[in-house]
Amino acid sequence: MPGDAAGGRALPPAGFALLGALSLFWGLNWPFMKIALGEIPVWPYRSLCLIVGGGTLLALTTLGGRSLRIPLGQFRPLVVCTLFNVVGWQLLSGYGVAAMPAGRASIVAFTMPVWAALLGRFMLGEALTRAKLIGLGLGVAGLAVLVGPDLRSLRSAPLGALFMLGAALSWAIGTVLVKRVAWTLPVTALAGWQLTLGSVPIVVGTLIMGDLPDPASISPAVWGALAYTLAIPMVFCYWAWFKVMSLFPAAIAAIGTLAVPVVGVFASAQVLGEPVGARELVALVLVCAALAVVMVLPAWRRSAPS
Repeated sequence: MPGDAAGGRALPPAGFALLGALSLFWGLNWPFMKIALGEIPVWPYRSLCLIVGGGTLLALTTLGGRSLRIPLGQFRPLVVCTLFNVVGWQLLSGYGVAAMPAGRASIVAFTMPVWAALLGRFMLGEALTRAKLIGLGLGVAGLAVLVGPDLRSLRSAPLGALFMLGAALSWAIGTVLVKRVAWTLPVTALAGWQLTLGSVPIVVGTLIMGDLPDPASISPAVWGALAYTLAIPMVFCYWAWFKVMSLFPAAIAAIGTLAVPVVGVFASAQVLGEPVGARELVALVLVCAALAVVMVLPAWRRSAPS
């Protein structure tokens, strides 16, 4: 059973390293998504991301000598998880980022830990311990500090905020559903199959709409942003996220991602010129405190001499 620091069991060190990498690389991806979606429509953009990401992960599985075979009893839950983890998240977040500032979109998206913690309590029986509740409260407070002064801008782009909230809910449901299955697939195959299966309805939708961009009209900046998204977030980060879910309970894994929108806000400020100031620093402190309460302090207490 995965470790749960908040519940008294040790969290594996590899999980901390992966969460740190996810926070950095997923956070950096938000401004690059905004740049790419400025010239590439949502459906073809997501189709390309899923085809390349899924194909690369499945190829890596094969090169590693692991089987791609999906056990018969796991195909149906794989499809259901894919609908929420990939199809819902990819489309809703794509439309959300296109309709509002990238940094603020990442903040709304990462209300996901709230929904994942609540769903994990009722669907997985994961305890909402005092440490988890305090950490969740600190993390949400940090996000509130960031988004609070911008409620008027969210109201001016209500569809963007609604799309991002839907994306957060979809991702949270997918996170909890993945934890309900005792997967025998390698992590690379589990991530690769979800991306590949998720690409099917999105590619079909793209072909039906016929909204394909002319590659010659795409600027070098967009090609660079697309290259980053394909190489890091769609391959490494998806693998790392499914690995984290195999190591940690759903609520702990979700709370561990709270640093992503903070990185997203600062990255968007540097890349896109979106404003950053004192409240971003306060939010960073609150989010770091949340991560410390849930993950660091329990491990420190166990290692300290009595």
